[in-house]
Parts: sequence; structure tokens; C-alpha cells
Amino acid sequence: MGLDPQDRLPAAGQDGRGGRSPLTPARYTFATLVDPHEELPPSEISSLRYWAKIAEKMGVEIEPITRKDLAKLANYDALFIRETTSISNHTYRFARRAQQEGMPVIDDPLSMIRCTNKVYLNELMAYNKVPVPPTVMIAGTSDLELAAQTLGFPLVLKIPDSSFSRGVKKCGNFEELKTLATEWLEDSDLLIAQKFIPTEYDWRVGVLGGQPLFAVHYLMAKKHWQIVNHKASGKPDQGGIKTFTLKETPPHVVDTAVKAARCIGDGLYGVDLKETKDGVFVIEVNDNPNLDHGWEDSGEKDEVWVRLTQWFLERLDRPGR
Repeated sequence: MGLDPQDRLPAAGQDGRGGRSPLTPARYTFATLVDPHEELPPSEISSLRYWAKIAEKMGVEIEPITRKDLAKLANYDALFIRETTSISNHTYRFARRAQQEGMPVIDDPLSMIRCTNKVYLNELMAYNKVPVPPTVMIAGTSDLELAAQTLGFPLVLKIPDSSFSRGVKKCGNFEELKTLATEWLEDSDLLIAQKFIPTEYDWRVGVLGGQPLFAVHYLMAKKHWQIVNHKASGKPDQGGIKTFTLKETPPHVVDTAVKAARCIGDGLYGVDLKETKDGVFVIEVNDNPNLDHGWEDSGEKDEVWVRLTQWFLERLDRPGR
């Protein structure tokens, strides 16, 4: 599956191999792994075009590649994965190959593994004293009564490797919990039950290299309790966002998000938090977070894309590399 010509990102002086002609001042070429047909990509092609214009001024070309291009990955200097990641598909293979080639890569394989498993993530947060909602692990139907007594109803049931609000359901009573858990346990060894914390929004704090990058409110989808409503038919319904600069964001929200992300690594992460009268709770830490022009960059503007480019450049320019 190739990219349509109109989906090419701006790049001066292509030399045919996905590199640079002698006339181009670019020092590096970054590969950006995309799927042009993905329904909910982490970055739209238009946003990657916007990044490419900023990166070009910093001596960097951005070139889109697809899953067919693994064999030529070593021709590039760095890799930014902008498909939804999974350790069971080609995105993980691209991350591994980039790491083996010594290329800076977002998302790196270890971050993928750590963020994919919500059971591990919850235990990691608890071990590092990052506040999370009250949680009960469910290994079988015998654990359901404990979950009900500990968390009350409604509660939230999650499949460990769920993403984009998929595999995350709200159970209003014990019968709903038992029915859903019995179904999901046929395919998953463990489930996660968490206390339901109703809010009109989730904080999403982007963290890059252990420092805050952006902060926004992800608003709940219309007449729904999640930010994405996966309807039985039709396109998923997403809530909007509310813009904040990092200076406008409550310090305890930013600090908690950064602490959570540093438990995972030094790449790019999207930390989801609930802000309540009882404090801030980390819902999850995501690798491969959404990053779109006019959305996540609406507070910090071009600084988001400049810092993203600098993250790669700093690693490429390290002495002895």
C-alpha cells in the first residue's frame, strides 16, 4: 500500500532513494511510518506536512514510509511511528529494526511493551507512588465479588492491551460485570477493574524526553462517558478539546504526568489524568499519542514541533554516536 502522491510530505531535492540531492541543505532525513487509510491515526498527514515545514528550517527532511518499506529503513537517520502501535504487528518490527540500526525512534520497543499492558502499567505506577484509581485485577470469575465490594458500581472494566477507548466498558451492576468479564476472559488471562471516576474531560499531558510538551482537555464524546464513542455502526464519535498552555495547566497535573511518563522512558508519551476534589489520578500512559496541528499544539504552538525535531537531533548529534 503506497502513499498517494498528494500525501507526500514537502521535501526539497529528492534523490530517488528517499534521500537528499546535493542542492538540499538538510543534514538528516527522518522516516515517518504512516498508514494513509487508518481511521484514527495518531497524526493526520496534514499535521505531518506542517511538521515537515518546520523541520526543514532545522535542516531535516521528513519522508513518509509505509509497512512495505522495512527493508529500506536503514537509509534514514531516525524513525517516528505515526500508525497506531501494537507489539503484534509491523509497527513493533519497525521499532526493533530502528533500534538495531542505532536510530533514534519514537516509539521505542520497550515503551511499546510497557504501555501496551495495562496490568504492568498499573503496577508500575503503584510501585512508583503515582496516584491511580482504586484497582482490582481479575484473573477469573472468583475475583468479581472482590471487585464489586472494593469498587462499587458503576465500575470500569478493561482489557490489558486495549486502546482508543476500545476494550474499555462501564458496568452498572454485578450482572453486567459478570457477563462482560466472562466473555472477555475467554481471550484474556487478566482483566482490570477500576473505580469509575466521572469527569467532563480528561487531562492529556504530552511528555517528551521527560519534560512536559503540551496539555489539553480531551472532552467526553457527546452523551458518552469516554472521549471516543465507538458506535456499532458508522465512524467513531470523538469529543473536542480545550486548549491550555503549560503555564496555564495546574502544576500538580503537569508534575504527576511527568512522573508517570518517566517511569516508562524518555520518548513521547500521552498521559491521561482525571482531576477530582480528591486529587489527580493517572488513568494511563500512552505511547504513540495523538499529535495534530490545531489540536495538541494549540497551546504551545510551533514549539511542540520544534522540540520534537530537537529530540531526534540531540540524539543524532551526541558525541561518539
